[in-house]
Amino acid sequence: PSPNERLGVAVIGLRNRGADHARFFAGRKDCQILYLCDCDRAIGPALAEKITPRPQLVEDMRRVFDDKRVNIVSITTPDHWHALAAIWAMQAGKDVYVEKPVSHNIWEGRRMVQAMEKYRRICQAGTQHRSAGSAQAAAQYVREGKLGKIDWIVSFMYRPRSPIGPPGDYPIPETVNYDLWCGPAPMQRPLRRKNFHYDWHWFWDYGNGELGNNGIHAVDLARKITGLQGLGQAVLTIGARHFQDAGETPNSELVVHDFGPITLVQEIRNLKSEEPPFGAVVLVRGTEGYLVATWSSAAVFDPNGKPIQKLQGQGMDHFDNFLQAVRSRNPADLSAPIIEGHISTSLTHLGKISYRLAEPASHTDIQKALEKLPHAAEVLERWESLRRHLESHVPNEAKVGMKIWPLRLGPHLKVDSDKETFIDAPAQALTLLRREYRPPFVVPEEV
Repeated sequence: PSPNERLGVAVIGLRNRGADHARFFAGRKDCQILYLCDCDRAIGPALAEKITPRPQLVEDMRRVFDDKRVNIVSITTPDHWHALAAIWAMQAGKDVYVEKPVSHNIWEGRRMVQAMEKYRRICQAGTQHRSAGSAQAAAQYVREGKLGKIDWIVSFMYRPRSPIGPPGDYPIPETVNYDLWCGPAPMQRPLRRKNFHYDWHWFWDYGNGELGNNGIHAVDLARKITGLQGLGQAVLTIGARHFQDAGETPNSELVVHDFGPITLVQEIRNLKSEEPPFGAVVLVRGTEGYLVATWSSAAVFDPNGKPIQKLQGQGMDHFDNFLQAVRSRNPADLSAPIIEGHISTSLTHLGKISYRLAEPASHTDIQKALEKLPHAAEVLERWESLRRHLESHVPNEAKVGMKIWPLRLGPHLKVDSDKETFIDAPAQALTLLRREYRPPFVVPEEV
């Protein structure tokens, strides 16, 4: 579109975050929402009534891609739809804003990057904390070498949650087109979860657990600040699902990534916990001290933990940043180009794969495995913190229907970062790098 032309927008997925997307674009004078798309026909009407001029409501996103008036597709579907929806949109000549995690598996995430490059589209990942001023300032501080040589990074996502109810045979809402909702994923029957919407996050066919749901924000912020590239050399995960409910994904995890001279740890806790060290979302250790980042602030401490300075910078709204790049046609203007979203999301996928191959393990088993890793002393310290956290919940196990032990210990999987695959890994690990797609909702081998 010309610089003065209004951008036609379609929002796909209208619950929660999707409504946020719609409100943003509806409030822009340089944008017009042409379509609201959701396969649950009960969701869209109330939202559409709040937008002027009233957008068209559709169930099938393919109708959106056929309309040449649509310049932008904003995707807030469940995780299993992110990659295919984005690829279809880019193939149709649309620019894309896609929510985190950008993919359901590593293989399809790389197809998204290839589609952006082939079709010369603008594609922004919804990891909005990259646009924060404090994140920009922290990254600049590290780039200038002021933190010294970095060797230890931890990302934290502590978010209390509750059980989702027992597995059962629950009805699919009459307003849902279940074939379209499932799309690339299996049409699971019977429906095992009581709450049709949102609780798909905790099932492997559709979601990525808390590690992919919110842990992606923390690890992406860590990568933004430190400039960490690639998938590392190896990964190992400790975790468990403590709730005795229908969910499948873990709600405590310690994921350890070997990046050679640097160790990156992702921590996930869904049971009520004390705050992380320094109240951090990201903790970075360098030879000159520590950098601590939250969602809205960053500060530097000396090696003894004494505060040195706060870091502040000029940020911008993540959607504004996306529209700036849409106008300029320059992907370099993006705070979170899809390649960065893909790498950060893939780090959560690696942790997920190690967990899915895990076996029940005792405290001694876990300790012995961690002692073999680089930065073993620091990793063991984080493990002891997790163990103490879990043991504090033991007296309440029966009251809230959860079980702390045994935790599960995943294999130490060697990674070929360039090829985005495993080295000398079990066949099941290689299988989990991608998925089987349900026709006709198939991510293409070649975009």
